[in-house]
Amino acid sequence: MSHMLIIGGSDAGVSAALRIRELDPTADVTMLVADSYPGYSICGLPFLLSGEVADWRTLAHHDLDEFSRRGIRLLLEHRAEGILPERKVVRVSSPHEGVVDIAYDRLLIATGAESSRPPIEGLDQDGVFLLRTMEDGFAVQRYLEQVGPQRAIVVGGGYIGLEMADGLTRSGLTVTLLEFAPEVLTTLDPTFGALIRSGLESHGVSVMTGTAVQRIQHGEGGIVVHTASGESMTGDLVLIAAGVRPASHLALSAGISAGVAGAIRVDRTMATGVPDVWAAGDCVETWHHMLQANVYIPLGTTAHKQGLIAGENMLGGTREFQGTLGTQVVKVFDLAAAGTGLRETQSTNAGYEPLTITMTALDHNPYYPEPQEMTIAVTGDINSRRLLGAQIVGHHTSQIAKRIDIVASALFAGLRVDDLAEIDLSYTPPLSTPWDPVQKAAMQWCSDRDRRSGTLS
Repeated sequence: MSHMLIIGGSDAGVSAALRIRELDPTADVTMLVADSYPGYSICGLPFLLSGEVADWRTLAHHDLDEFSRRGIRLLLEHRAEGILPERKVVRVSSPHEGVVDIAYDRLLIATGAESSRPPIEGLDQDGVFLLRTMEDGFAVQRYLEQVGPQRAIVVGGGYIGLEMADGLTRSGLTVTLLEFAPEVLTTLDPTFGALIRSGLESHGVSVMTGTAVQRIQHGEGGIVVHTASGESMTGDLVLIAAGVRPASHLALSAGISAGVAGAIRVDRTMATGVPDVWAAGDCVETWHHMLQANVYIPLGTTAHKQGLIAGENMLGGTREFQGTLGTQVVKVFDLAAAGTGLRETQSTNAGYEPLTITMTALDHNPYYPEPQEMTIAVTGDINSRRLLGAQIVGHHTSQIAKRIDIVASALFAGLRVDDLAEIDLSYTPPLSTPWDPVQKAAMQWCSDRDRRSGTLS
């Protein structure tokens, strides 16, 4: 019987373990977990800290009993310190057993990502937090309960920074958000970031963009954040949300090749090129479905898929990852911002001649109460009319998520913008209009394209 060893107990590792046992109920599967929280939703931490999720235990996708029932052996608080591929051994440390070597026949590296640490002096002081693990979340929660801060400074205007600005505001804190870029949410065009910025400000969040933080120190009245421009502001809690980087050091130190952004290089079967070693999740580079090239876009949805594929292939399968589109959505107070596919700059770099149109539309028929505007951008290639991407910001947040998924499905199928307008979508007055907003945007794109070229589709 082959011994399947998995390093990492989050999305990719858990998906792999479950897939292995699903396909072969006799398989010997061991999962090394560096902490005590296998299968927890790290994405849920902002909502735990806001109070929207009442009990941290509900963040667990699978409890310990379920792992046991599924025949998966968990080694909690076991940290992989080194991989010796030539001996098929992982060196592991734990507080109970010290350092031991664990042999494997087939190995999956699913070490995930870690918080980026920007070059800011004073990151390790009391009251300054990163947010990536369950322990990080508990540390912030304890600080909120025991210290009772009134003012928070969030450094970083990406997804986690925005969600934490929302969550800390809901918890009763006065929040200032600092972003280095000219606008928040740099995964979307600045026009859409500006809409989210307005939403933040309407809920009392002070937003400062184009702001580089140099130093954090304790001073009179609280924790003082100093910027490169000479400004300073004081808070009681500082949260650093400057993105993530692949936790790939373990693999790279074992001689496994590095790919995009220092992530682990894998092929589409999630194999590393080292015999009997696979890797999946936020620690690896990711095949892009449209670009047909590797990128680094760490997403939980992608990690689940890659883990399932790796687990299947560890049993001898040949399944390939079909690629990411970078489809994402974030909820900020009563707004949602979503994007999928390529923006204009990315499209140009990929060799397309892009055209982007931006329009507003109501999310349902105006005679039904409380219609809300959404802003939609559609990007397509002028020559082939191929759909390249879309961005949406609006209220009724679940409807924004639904609509970006329509576009993602069309992108995955390689449809033209014209085809998006023809898809048979559902309609009822409280939820949409006869021509859905994404279809109205597609039709507007076609009209603008034809008017520019003087041709009809």
